[in-house]
Amino acid sequence: MKQFLEIGKIINTHGLKGEVKLELWCDDIDYLKQFKTLYLDENGTQQLTLTAARPQKNNAIVKLAEISSIDEAEKLKGKILFVNRDDAVIEEGHNYIEDLIGCYVVDSETEQEYGRVCDVLNYGASDILDIESWGKHTLIPMIEDVIVEIDVEFQVIRIKPMKGLFDED
Repeated sequence: MKQFLEIGKIINTHGLKGEVKLELWCDDIDYLKQFKTLYLDENGTQQLTLTAARPQKNNAIVKLAEISSIDEAEKLKGKILFVNRDDAVIEEGHNYIEDLIGCYVVDSETEQEYGRVCDVLNYGASDILDIESWGKHTLIPMIEDVIVEIDVEFQVIRIKPMKGLFDED
């Protein structure tokens, strides 16, 4: 598992005092606000101190202690910001998308393997697992009726397949 997780991308500057507009790749602004330290790299070597964050539509306006001018903020455009997973608090039973990708999906009753998670999508109602097997993609809704168990430690997601989900044409 990766120690440092992507939280968003700096897409623009905001104002003259060094604030930046962050495209959020996490659930919401409240999740972002729990962090004091953000990182400019996936190894956690380039630290930035988060001093303020406020919502703006689907993005966030972020103030970083180390950035005090529009010229400094301009240099960050296009950069990905990371957080240390040890600094995060997530609800019981929730998982990071990063941890789901690569998991094997198997039938909870027969242990038949359906493929591996190659992406997690969301179109509003629920997250959807994109399962790939031999070049074929199957979309599986992450709902209680289908998902039986998620074990990211052993990279296995056990499901009870819905009728027609894996039936051959």
